[in-house]
Amino acid sequence: MAKLNDIQLLRVNYLRGPNIWTYRPVLEVWLDLGELEDYPSNLLPGLNDRLTTWLPALIEHHCGVGERGGFLQRLQEGTWCGHVLEHIVIELLNLAGMPTGFGQTRSTSQRGVYRMVFRARDESVARVALAQGHALIMAAINNEPFDVAAAVARVRTEVDDQYLGPSTACIVTAATDRGIPHIRLNDGNLVQLGYGASQRRIWTAETEFTSAIAEGIASDKDLTKGLLKSCGVPIPEGQVVNSPEEAWEAAQDIGLPVVVKPSDGNHGRGVTLDLRKREDIEAAYHVAYPEGSDVMVERFIPGDEHRLLVVGGKVVAAARGEVVSITGNGRSTVKELIDTQLNSDPRRGYEEEYPLEIIDLATDTKVQLELKRQDLAADSIPAAGRQVVVQRNGNVAVDCTDDVHPEVAYIAQLAAKVVGLDIAGIDMVARDIGKPLHTQGGAIVEVNAGPGLLMHLKPAVGAPRPVGQAIAEHLFPSEGDDEGRSAGIGRIPLVGVAGTRNTATISRVVAWLLHLSGHHTGLACRDGLFLDRRRVEATDCAHWEAAHRLLMNKMVQAAVIESDARTILRDGLAYDRCQVGVVTDMDGVETLAEFDVHEQDQMTKVMRTQVDVVLAEGAAVLNAAIAQVADLAPLSDGDVVLYAQDGTLPAIVEHRAKDNGRAVFVKNGRVVLATGSAEHVLGALADLTFGRNAVVPDTEALLAAVGTAWALDIAPDLIGAGIKTFEPELPA
Repeated sequence: MAKLNDIQLLRVNYLRGPNIWTYRPVLEVWLDLGELEDYPSNLLPGLNDRLTTWLPALIEHHCGVGERGGFLQRLQEGTWCGHVLEHIVIELLNLAGMPTGFGQTRSTSQRGVYRMVFRARDESVARVALAQGHALIMAAINNEPFDVAAAVARVRTEVDDQYLGPSTACIVTAATDRGIPHIRLNDGNLVQLGYGASQRRIWTAETEFTSAIAEGIASDKDLTKGLLKSCGVPIPEGQVVNSPEEAWEAAQDIGLPVVVKPSDGNHGRGVTLDLRKREDIEAAYHVAYPEGSDVMVERFIPGDEHRLLVVGGKVVAAARGEVVSITGNGRSTVKELIDTQLNSDPRRGYEEEYPLEIIDLATDTKVQLELKRQDLAADSIPAAGRQVVVQRNGNVAVDCTDDVHPEVAYIAQLAAKVVGLDIAGIDMVARDIGKPLHTQGGAIVEVNAGPGLLMHLKPAVGAPRPVGQAIAEHLFPSEGDDEGRSAGIGRIPLVGVAGTRNTATISRVVAWLLHLSGHHTGLACRDGLFLDRRRVEATDCAHWEAAHRLLMNKMVQAAVIESDARTILRDGLAYDRCQVGVVTDMDGVETLAEFDVHEQDQMTKVMRTQVDVVLAEGAAVLNAAIAQVADLAPLSDGDVVLYAQDGTLPAIVEHRAKDNGRAVFVKNGRVVLATGSAEHVLGALADLTFGRNAVVPDTEALLAAVGTAWALDIAPDLIGAGIKTFEPELPA
């Protein structure tokens, strides 16, 4: 078969929020199959065999069949190459450590052109996966060689370079599980959990509650020891030294054996244990010196190294270290034995996701010193059966949380409190963590700010611990049901207004009413960006970037955000969920051809996005005068408030009769708030004018604003008064 031309990637767009496909960010790819439109998978010789050989885990893809092997069934029956590319990209992401379960591929109105989407936690990672998947499918189609391992490695490198580290990711995941939104604030691990004034910030395992003073104390090991000692916490005797000679003198004063370490290092870098000879102590000084501002000599405490994680004053996880050694065979060098006996362990790797690190003899001076103490070097050949110690510390990866004695937990909690850290990694040495420290001569040797969490998430031995959940609970204490999923935690009152008919006016009136109800309110609409009564920007701000600025602002206690169909199709919504979602109309289809939206019926799929994100405790506010809008009501997870000038519309009558539905309409010249059969008159329509000049508002816009304020539980009297005091003229 002749070589087939490449699938053309016409347009690649990152939808950063809820969209027509799903609630979460996706990469949307417009692709042209070209001549491959005439070649489904069952007509491409050898394609299916090559794909299942290169990517055997494709058997786990259920696809639309809904069962294991579903996608392979589709391959055999014949499916188009856009759909195949979707599954290839998803599998590459899975293999690269970023599991992705969502993807869709749909035809467009143009023959051979498809829209393919897949879940994308990070845009750059998704784009690299797409590029590698595109290369893979064309190689499979044309029976050309392809290095799958290299492709996966390329995607994995992008994940490591661009995505959140495992410690940060586990906290974000725990927050997401509780319904708390997040915003990544930089290219690293600075993340905002929650919106506006309800947010909390984390940076890896540090939080906005982590005191800079406490961090400074923890980084000064000598100061830390002094504070701990004054509070009765057991610590090893030690002193700061300024030269190798001073290190030896201090060791003699303290008593051998000793530990030499940097005074302000972390993660075990530069720490050498159980030193008994002058030459070893002086050599250890040179290992420790580059890792900190000073070098300390401490009394050596016999026992195992332990790390206890304290969060919010409680020990939530503990791990034990192990001495790492190799066994000689009389033939292999030390370096060869390290590679075959230690570095071959699948738990070891260079990336942050591995619980154990690769041991690199060429660069690890601690290992070199440890070998030298045993009269060995990298090229030495240990006798058969000889045990050679490679590392004495830094391998804390055995879970022992359930073994921690209450007195040990108390001492760890006290140490964190003395230093002042809300999250702390307490390093202690003890023979048995299940017994009090004072009975065995154990001691706390370090208190660390911003501790790594991976040893607790992926212990080499033992069960993972829910440390992310513990930190999320520390930041957002549960106040809700037994599942700890409290409504509104991390959220502010947020109103989304979608449509084209007077949506800026509706948004401004609602923002004014929220302001009057006591909230510092942010507003992003076509008339600009507002913080309470101050107009920050005068340009059209009904877009994703402006809305995001509001949600990041710690001063914002409530937000009103305007969107339209184009915004939803181009970027997605700027927020994951909202308390109130307003849809005014389904106009504008004639302007959306570039998104392959040509028919009025297609607008339902676009505008339903605003209703899909309404919280269960919130409400959708819908224009009952437009049947296509009113038909969105069943999609709301929360309540529904209908509005229209005519209260006798069948949609309103049926809604009121069903479950005491709420509606806003005009009756006998008066604006009525109705709940089921009960009616409350807000005021005469003629009296509900804007501002001191009594500007007569558009009636539908007025009713939409009233319905939205009512859905926000703003008192009717305040709604009426607020409308009369709203000034429609824009500030200069």
